[in-house]
Order: sequence, then C-alpha cells, then structure tokens
Amino acid sequence: MPLMFRVLLFAVLCLVGLTVPHLGRAEPIGVFLHGGGGRPLVALAEPAKSGPATASLFTGQSGGSFFAPLPPRPRPEPARAVGPIAAPTVGGTPIQRLRHLIAQAEAGAKGYDAVVWAAKIKPPKRPTAMTVQEIYTWIKATPGQHHAIGRYQFIPATLRRLVKKLGVDPSERFSPQLQDRLADQLLAEAGLSGMMAGRISRRDFMNNIAKIWAGLPNSTGKSHYAGYAGNKATMSWARFEREMKAIFPEA
Repeated sequence: MPLMFRVLLFAVLCLVGLTVPHLGRAEPIGVFLHGGGGRPLVALAEPAKSGPATASLFTGQSGGSFFAPLPPRPRPEPARAVGPIAAPTVGGTPIQRLRHLIAQAEAGAKGYDAVVWAAKIKPPKRPTAMTVQEIYTWIKATPGQHHAIGRYQFIPATLRRLVKKLGVDPSERFSPQLQDRLADQLLAEAGLSGMMAGRISRRDFMNNIAKIWAGLPNSTGKSHYAGYAGNKATMSWARFEREMKAIFPEA
C-alpha cells in the first residue's frame, strides 16, 4: 500500500477514534496500520473500559464540557386563586371599617397625624400630640391657608362645631380616640342609623357622606366639591359602592 495512502487512512482513523468513544462504551476498536513486513505501524488506543467519556461541546454529555450543564428548570408555582377585593379592614365592626374607608379617601398613610398638603405652615407638633386648643392656636396663627387636619381632615368650622356639640374640653388631646368620636358624630348626622335600620338606602347614605368628605365620590362619580379648592374624589364610585356593600351587606 503506498505510504501516502497509509498516512491518510491513519488520519481518518484517528478522527474516528476521537469521536466514537463518547457515543458509548463500545468494544475495543483494535485497528492497526501495518508497515512493511506486517509490522504494526501504529495501534489506535482502545476506549477506556471505565471512567468519564471525552469532553463534549454540548450540554448534558458526561465528562468535561465547554459549556456548563443547564441548571434544573424550576417547576412553575401553582396558580393562586384570587378572591374578591378585601373589605377596607380585616375584621372590626362595620363602623370601624367605614372609618377606615373614609380615612383612605382623606388622610392616606399618615392617618391620625395627617395635615392637608396645601397647608404651607404645618403645626409645630404631630396632630395627635396637640391639644384641641393648640390646634385652634395654629389655625389662628396661620391665616390664609388650608387647615384640614387629622384622619378625617376636619376643617376649622366643623372642628369647632363638633367640639362644642359634644362638650369636648379644648385642653383634651387630639387623640385617635377623640378623632373617631368626632367622625362618628358626622356619620350620625349623615343618617348612619337610618341606613342600618333600612329607613334610607345605602346609596343615599353614601351621597350624604360624600357631602362631608370631599375625597369620597357621589353617585355621579365625582367629588361633591369637585373643582372647589382643588378637591376631587380619590376613589371611584364603583369601588366606593363595592366596599360599602361589603361593610353593610344588609343595607
């Protein structure tokens, strides 16, 4: 056999020897190229009977690899059931839940310590750390600005009227308990007991309290005071109605 042909055949078999072993644990190849006189020129190495296979360019082959194996694919989480929109508070009495709904529309995250954003000169202390008289003093000392204060954003005239009506001592602290008490008086004036007794509809009561708190919409979908001093409803009528139905399902 011509020498050049032997060299080419040897090269081909070398390539086969490099690629075949990683395909499985085959029997030994045992191929020999013979030189003159029947002597073996080269013996191709047999595949190892044990141990790792040769390196692979593809993920998932055993042995060393130019690419790391793909991480296991996580199982998708089962879909979670989405329930109805929760009522304004978890638990609590209907009155507590109603107060919370009003506070969402009026005070935001600051709650009982809220001061209307338009007040350029804020009170010297947190509202809940002030007495009613100190709030009156702040109002008198800062004319020409808005003064709505607290969780229910009482304006000066309403605050004075409620304090007088309920016989609150001006030296009393403007505490969360006092603010709730003042708000409950406004709810009573809007017809809360009548709604709960079935004498007025829930819709009428909602329109009544929308006349008290500008952040609540009336049945037109807008604040009763829309366009006045920048007032607007901070929630939709659909949400207001849905929450009120959850709080007072029998009304």
